[in-house]
Amino acid sequence: MPQITVEYSAELSEAFDRRAFALALHQTLSPLVSSDVAAFKTRFKQIEESVIGDGSPAAMIHVRVGLLSGRPVELKQEVGRVSIGLVREHLKPVEGLPTQLTLEVHDMDREQYQKIVV
Repeated sequence: MPQITVEYSAELSEAFDRRAFALALHQTLSPLVSSDVAAFKTRFKQIEESVIGDGSPAAMIHVRVGLLSGRPVELKQEVGRVSIGLVREHLKPVEGLPTQLTLEVHDMDREQYQKIVV
């Protein structure tokens, strides 16, 4: 059920181990959100161009975690802390390129969410 989208600056493509991050995230969040690892879906979108702040060289990674509605705020905050921590573990520093990490945990409408396996 968790739907995860990760946007990352193209300059980080070699420095960010996306697959290892996703696998670690699935394993770590599974017991926290009471969802089977098999239900997690993570997709990555490379950002070809972005402007951060005053336009000085910089990069970004934004993680968006969608959970079915009804989860307590404290759980969402823990999901955020864990997720950002895992990004840091799977990102090598790039000399001269400060990187901003941002995260959003949002509710997916439980009544509207559908999953079909074919």
